[in-house]
Amino acid sequence: MEETDREAVATAVQRVAGMLQRPDQLDKVEQYRRREARKKASVEARLKAAIQSQLDGVRTGLSQLHNALNDVKDIQQSLIDVNKDWRQSINTIENLKDVKDAVVQHSQLAAAVENLKNIFSVPEIVRETQDLIERGELLQAHRKLMDLECSRDNLMYEQYRMDSKNTHDMNLIHTYFGDMQKLSEELAKQLWMVVQRSLVTVRRDPTLLVSVVRIIEREEKIDRRMLDRKKQTGFIPPGRPKKWKEKMFNILERTVSTRIEGTQADTRESDKMWLVRHLEIIRKYVLDDLLVAKTLLDQCFPTHYDIFNKLLNMYHQALSTRMQELAAEDLEANEIVSLLTWVLNTYKSTEMMGNSELSPEVDVNSLNPLISQNVVDQLLSKYMSTLTSNIIGWLRKALETDKKDWIKETEPEADQDGYYQTTLPAIVFQMFEQNLQVAAQINEDLKTKVLLLCLQQMNSFLTRYKDEAQLYKEEHLKNRQYPQCYVQYMIAVINNCQTFKESIISLKRKYLKIEMEDTLSSSHTSMDATLDIIAKEGCSSLLDEVFMDLEPHLNELMTKKWLMGSNAVGTICVTVEDYFNDFAKIKKPYKKTMTIEAHRRVVVEYIRAIMLKRISFKNAEERKEGAERMIKEAEQFRFLFKKLAAGSGEDTEGLCDIIEAIAEVIKLTDPSLLYLEVSTLVSKYPDIRDDHIAALLTVRGDASRDMKQTIIETLDQGPSQPNPNYVPIFKEITVPTLTVPKLLK
Repeated sequence: MEETDREAVATAVQRVAGMLQRPDQLDKVEQYRRREARKKASVEARLKAAIQSQLDGVRTGLSQLHNALNDVKDIQQSLIDVNKDWRQSINTIENLKDVKDAVVQHSQLAAAVENLKNIFSVPEIVRETQDLIERGELLQAHRKLMDLECSRDNLMYEQYRMDSKNTHDMNLIHTYFGDMQKLSEELAKQLWMVVQRSLVTVRRDPTLLVSVVRIIEREEKIDRRMLDRKKQTGFIPPGRPKKWKEKMFNILERTVSTRIEGTQADTRESDKMWLVRHLEIIRKYVLDDLLVAKTLLDQCFPTHYDIFNKLLNMYHQALSTRMQELAAEDLEANEIVSLLTWVLNTYKSTEMMGNSELSPEVDVNSLNPLISQNVVDQLLSKYMSTLTSNIIGWLRKALETDKKDWIKETEPEADQDGYYQTTLPAIVFQMFEQNLQVAAQINEDLKTKVLLLCLQQMNSFLTRYKDEAQLYKEEHLKNRQYPQCYVQYMIAVINNCQTFKESIISLKRKYLKIEMEDTLSSSHTSMDATLDIIAKEGCSSLLDEVFMDLEPHLNELMTKKWLMGSNAVGTICVTVEDYFNDFAKIKKPYKKTMTIEAHRRVVVEYIRAIMLKRISFKNAEERKEGAERMIKEAEQFRFLFKKLAAGSGEDTEGLCDIIEAIAEVIKLTDPSLLYLEVSTLVSKYPDIRDDHIAALLTVRGDASRDMKQTIIETLDQGPSQPNPNYVPIFKEITVPTLTVPKLLK
């Protein structure tokens, strides 16, 4: 208490200090005192009221406890009285045993009397019921059957109550009502026939289906009543519970399974599209059945049957079983795609379970997969394996077919722009396109895998294509008259390379995600490189063809015959132009490359003819005549290749300038200026070697041994400042085996 008083005083002091913080508040001391007095009085009043309320509650509780004690004493006394009376009545109960037996017997006799009419009329009722079943009047038949069963069950129950161990009488009753069991089975057959055809019956005669459902509901109620009586008495009539509701759902389940399995009308042997047809029939049947179940069947069954969802689950389970059976078969690649497309896409699409008329009862997101992911993965793995083998086979067959075209005696077809081509790129990429479209029907991941597979096999295929093109060239070289259209088909092979490039880019753009492009960059680069090699080798082989025809005319260059007025260069130009009329069917960038290469090779062969030292000019007049002829022929080449390269942007000037520069060295009349002219030539074309200079001076025919040696040695010491744009050409030209020292002798 002292501690409490001290806390109260401390609190009061703190409160007063809070009120009197300023001098002007001293004037309100009396006001503060009255306010606190009022608060104190209010608190005391509430405290008194609370204490009074507690006291009243305690008083009431004590009163109730006193009353309860008195009640307990009264009950205790009553129990004593009851116990006393019970003990006194035991003897009386034993004396009434005979009365009890009489009552039981009376009850049995009363039941027999009550069912006496039915007992005597059992055969007649059985016949009437049989007739009703045969006429299809199932409700009336079931009513009579119920009456018969009720009579039998009551008799058996009374017999059971009287003597449960008396099996003879029980069997006697059961035998007498034996035909009734056959009626029940016959009626059940009729019911199950209607249930099996319920989706048809509900459209033609829904009343019949409703009658069947009412009969099943009656039997369910009787089953429940008999089971309740069994719990109380231990007796249940034979054949109970019938569980007709459970049997009905089992029959529906078997019917659904049979309907799904029975949709396969064809086999692979009779129809390659058997699986597509099978799946389409399933789709149509299931959708139609579920729509009927939702709109019509659902109205014929009680709500608690939840018939639509039950049927939905049955169809889903039956489909799952069927799809697993199909997946376990030895399916071909196209059949695997058809199955997976149907399972993964069609099943939940608007064409089937996602149909707007089935919503909201059918939620496609809540449907379990028809086949497990493991089975899907196995099918996809098998599909990829089969597809790999198929693509390899298709590519090999396509190439073999294309090779047969190469030896035809007719020219290849041309595209809309007039460029020669074969059908190979179109066949290959049409095949790729078809497989990618099929894969895209399943999912994006498979589409990407198929694209990667196609490009991977394309890479290997191009290597074989390159080898076959090389063999084609080698076979032609054995007999240049065969094949007859070698040039045209080699042009088509070159053009195919460009078509392949464009098709690869198009395929990647259409089917490859942007984020996946980096993974294929190296493969794409490899394919481009292989295609460039094929095209380059093809162009080279065509130019070889040209230069084999030019060889006799090239051999005339820088000879006495040439100096006397041979038309070798004119023939060369005509031949090249004639070939390039065919080469006009080569696609651009390869045509441009080929024109440049032809120009370079013509110039190289011309310079090689000079370096072969077939002629050595005897005097200044011959040198002048030969040099002017070289300049004229360089101009012919320049004109020819300018014409051939029209529109390609090729610089046709530089190569022919080399011939003119050499001609200037040969044309020079003052030998003292020969070093300057040669040094100018070397500065322009730094890859020119000493043996080239020695051969050139030999062709001039007027350079002494000392002059040759001086010029070569001086040039070796001089600085070289090559033109960065110059493409070396002299390094390809080999001078005959005479060495420089021998030339100087």
